[in-house]
Amino acid sequence: MRRRLWTCGVLALSLACGSDPGVDPPTDFRDGPPAGNPEGTCAIPDEGRLADTSSPDQIVGDGTPESCTSQAFVAAVAQGGVITFDCGPDPVTIVLDETARVFNDTGPDIVIDGGGLVTLSGGGRRRILYMNTCDPAQRWTTSHCDDQDHPRLTVQNLTFVDGDASGEMDEGGGAIFVRGGRFRVIRSRFFHNRCDEVGQDVGGGAIRVLDQFQDQPVHVVESTFGGGEELGNECSNGGGLSSIGVSYTVVNSLFSHNRALGNGANPAQPGTPGGGSGGAIYNDGNTFTLRLCGVAIRDNHANEGGGAIFFVSNDRSGSLVIERSTLERNPSDGFETDGYPGIFVLASGDPDVRESTITQ
Repeated sequence: MRRRLWTCGVLALSLACGSDPGVDPPTDFRDGPPAGNPEGTCAIPDEGRLADTSSPDQIVGDGTPESCTSQAFVAAVAQGGVITFDCGPDPVTIVLDETARVFNDTGPDIVIDGGGLVTLSGGGRRRILYMNTCDPAQRWTTSHCDDQDHPRLTVQNLTFVDGDASGEMDEGGGAIFVRGGRFRVIRSRFFHNRCDEVGQDVGGGAIRVLDQFQDQPVHVVESTFGGGEELGNECSNGGGLSSIGVSYTVVNSLFSHNRALGNGANPAQPGTPGGGSGGAIYNDGNTFTLRLCGVAIRDNHANEGGGAIFFVSNDRSGSLVIERSTLERNPSDGFETDGYPGIFVLASGDPDVRESTITQ
């Protein structure tokens, strides 16, 4: 896999922007699918509805593409609150010079809304967005960082491309890494994000989440992960989503061409680095739930288990619910659960499948 380098801070899609000859430009996502599964018809839960951004606290840009810089965006995230963009009427891509980091004493509600026009790029060199309540560099705000109710981060109407968390100590989350507080994703797209290619505990080519407040679920609503061969997200485990002990509720969303690249599974087999499970989604831990409604999971791949979904509840208290969804063509090269193509599941019982199609 070639790493991409782009030298401009912001690129309007209609504008030219110089780069090193012989260096790949950013991923071309203009022909990528829109946010969400067009076939999904499930009701949106209250926690999955768009946040109100009518009175923003921070506005990135002054009406021109050139004003929407990496520095301006990183500074806005550091200040927190409701963040919107004013980059002109056309789509723009902001290529980040550094990862944007949420500080835990801002907010407590932090909303980043791209208005459907803004793409955030890691340039193939860095993670795009980071939040961690247990990281002292981001300022501790409670004595129980692994179970606190803030910050509450929402990303909506955004596209995340070319994020790369390879080599990061936090073990995953190519586009977004979150630990603690609350987190949700609404009407957003994730293209060609990645993290380390091998490792038994590395996951989340697009998103990695740990330690949500009171074990409440992360909502992923009307969002797209991949969508084409060159747009798929990839990591050792969980090309799209990854978590340990965290529940997800995924509604009217699309996952395609995401890949779990590791080998040796978890725990790693002798002589292997481990990983390779959950082409689209990887969930591990004890008591947690994955709920899918109106979701399409197609053409994802795992070198080991669960070309679509890897779901392991170690104490068998967790549950997998699949409703009004389609899972097809998600090969698992190593192993999967009999009768559930593309899925490896160890839970409180068999997956609860309602009005859904699951095929090879």
